[in-house]
Amino acid sequence: MGRPVQSGPGSTPSVLRMVLAKRLRERREQAGVSQEEAAEALDVSFATVWRMEGAKTSLRTLYLKELLRHYEASDDEIEEFVRLAKQAEEPGWWNAFREALPDWFGVYLSLETEARMIAAYEPHYVSGLVQTEEYARATLRVGFPHESEEQLDRRVELRLRRQRVLERENPPTLWLVLDETALRRVVGGPEVMRRQIDALLDAMDREHVALRVVPFSVGPHPGTGGHYSYLRFAEPEIPDTVYVESLSSAQYFQERSDIEPYLDAHTTMAAMASEALPDLRQWLHHLRKEYENA
Repeated sequence: MGRPVQSGPGSTPSVLRMVLAKRLRERREQAGVSQEEAAEALDVSFATVWRMEGAKTSLRTLYLKELLRHYEASDDEIEEFVRLAKQAEEPGWWNAFREALPDWFGVYLSLETEARMIAAYEPHYVSGLVQTEEYARATLRVGFPHESEEQLDRRVELRLRRQRVLERENPPTLWLVLDETALRRVVGGPEVMRRQIDALLDAMDREHVALRVVPFSVGPHPGTGGHYSYLRFAEPEIPDTVYVESLSSAQYFQERSDIEPYLDAHTTMAAMASEALPDLRQWLHHLRKEYENA
């Protein structure tokens, strides 16, 4: 089921904590121990064990060691689990931008940073992962009209910092579908749009970036419901996740019945876009010329 996320960045669980929490639960189940029995072994409430296994709290070393001993784990297994648990609590890069980070966005950044594949659809604007600084500033100024230039600078910096995920070693595959509206909507003026199109052309040169544009000529298509991001991970403990954002919150879907329609829609839109615009580079160059003459 989807659920609104209200947690602030300080309480955002890392992907590694999520992985370890699931492994801890699986280790308990393998040992044939109930949550109530695990809580009794720690002399804590049932809720404490429930929160540990749900990645809703830090995995404290003392509790972790005691639980794993109760599950008859080896010393080497306990040592490795404790090491990873400490690593999981190291602050994510986004914590440096707490003042510029919406309360509900920290979870997404944790997931996006660790994703193996990001399939995103954007009907209104170019995706933040490939925006230029000028384009990002223009869109954020609309979203936060009352903020100072200093506050806006931090939001722009945060957005550009996100893009490093595509520059790291073994980057995720970005499978991006844009509606033509996103490129026809003039953001920041014709010159900003020309440079943004140049950035998209550059992004297409990367082996791990696949860009498609759904033109107006295809008519109605499955993405008319709004933008989303579909995330897939290398860790088998983390299920595929769909992120859907609204003006003041976000929802995350992980149930197969909830996320399959998004992947189906994405595949369909990408196919429609490829058929309608088989030479996207040529189309983008033509659009760039239109902005030159604007």
